Amino acid sequence: MASNHNTLNSSRVAIIGAGVSGLAAAKHLARHNPTVFEASDSVGGVWRNCTYGTTKLQSPRASYEFSDFLWHDRNNTAFPTYVEILDYLESYAKHFDLFKYIKFGSKVTEVRFNGEVEAPQMVGLGDYGNLLPGKPVWEVAVQTRDRNPEDIQWHAFEFVVICTGKYGDVPRIPTFPLKKGPEIFNGTVMHSLDYCKLEKEEASHLLRGKKVAVVGFKKSAIDLALESALANQGEGGQACTMVVRTPHWVIPHYWIWGLPFFLFYSTRASQFIHDRPNQSFLRTLFYLLFSLLRTVVSKFIESYVMWKLPLKKYGLKPDHPFEEDYASCQMALVPDNFFEEADKGMIRFRKTSKWCFYDKGIEFEDGTTLEADVVILATGYDGDKKLKAIIPEAFRTWLEFPCGLMPLYRATIHPLIPNMGFVGYVQSNWNVRTAELSSMWLSRLMDEKFKLPSKEKMLDQFFKEVEVMKRSSRFYTNHCFSTFIIQHADDLCNDMGLNPWRKSNFFRDVFCPYGSQDYRFDQEET
Repeated sequence: MASNHNTLNSSRVAIIGAGVSGLAAAKHLARHNPTVFEASDSVGGVWRNCTYGTTKLQSPRASYEFSDFLWHDRNNTAFPTYVEILDYLESYAKHFDLFKYIKFGSKVTEVRFNGEVEAPQMVGLGDYGNLLPGKPVWEVAVQTRDRNPEDIQWHAFEFVVICTGKYGDVPRIPTFPLKKGPEIFNGTVMHSLDYCKLEKEEASHLLRGKKVAVVGFKKSAIDLALESALANQGEGGQACTMVVRTPHWVIPHYWIWGLPFFLFYSTRASQFIHDRPNQSFLRTLFYLLFSLLRTVVSKFIESYVMWKLPLKKYGLKPDHPFEEDYASCQMALVPDNFFEEADKGMIRFRKTSKWCFYDKGIEFEDGTTLEADVVILATGYDGDKKLKAIIPEAFRTWLEFPCGLMPLYRATIHPLIPNMGFVGYVQSNWNVRTAELSSMWLSRLMDEKFKLPSKEKMLDQFFKEVEVMKRSSRFYTNHCFSTFIIQHADDLCNDMGLNPWRKSNFFRDVFCPYGSQDYRFDQEET
């Protein structure tokens, strides 16, 4: 335990993390003089720690911006690189003078609750409670780089906002049978998180002339395989093999048979045919009547992807509909030259449900093997483990109560954990907009501009959202709002007393896509 337990009343609000969500929270909670604890030496979060040389944004820059801070070249059709994104986030922090709130090199190691924790049988009784103005509720332990590791500083806060996200920091490592894990492999094994920490020359040296195996088939794995292929061009180059358990749908760009992608999922009209929580009897009837249309839309997109990309040729056609990947935020944009490298033989694919290590590489369930010099595990991150490491033990079992998902009301607060907010834990295909709206909502909650319903009602709302996600995708545990994201934004606006219909006329509101600029609220509204 820490050798120094000095409690310091720093400010009313603590924000943990200075990525996209942390910056949004700092900006909208600025009037509370927040203290932002960031373990690294810069802002950017996942964009700083989990990127490769080829990493780019998955969407046009105009859809990845804050409502009150536009990209200077937002009409540029090229997808911005991670370097451009970091520059944009740093510019945002400078523009709104957020650096004065951020303590870099400050890692939060523990938080403690200064109050009574309800017994499990009391869950669901009573109101969420007041925000206890002037009374510290949480103690936050912080370890700084410039001090002795054993010297922990404690700070007291009324409210804590956790913005550490679901990605980065803690890698998800597969489990293996005894004597079948990385320890028996004679080559190099690393997680994609470790690869991100390499300098460009180190990464090139690791891949060049090596037999590389990349485990996974999501965005990180695809980027890694392409990096390996590019590093192995010319004489002496070796092919990269992707070990794929579950293929997911990838798209080449955001035009489908000449139609913009947003027409299918990102307008009120398109989301009207999808399931959503708290829908009326008439809406439920429309949802059932339009089930065939939803299938047609999914098949329409699949037909274009199968025509444009050689998924069948490489055995990568998913067994599930496109809509399931979209509904669970699994869809990825494939780089232009990815399948070109596959056609040249520089990227190969091996589908398998089970695999393990042997001394020279990877052994598959059918007994066949793949020789490798380097194995990179693009197997994702364990955001829950990262969160449980700092949350008090009394609350840990509630983080996944009751169905493996954190029961967040309005994607922002846990009904059973008082005076704590979570920004950036629920996914959507508009993460900046979602983080910003959640931060606006949280700011107004703290200013007591609206009241929360009872715990029973908040949990009931969460259960309804889970049921929608379950009906939409088998991958519902990703906790993604994509098919009802406009409804989610409407709920936040209604809570804040703001008009949820954000456009200038009914036609635009129904048939045009919603963007960050639609949620820029003027002084009269606020």
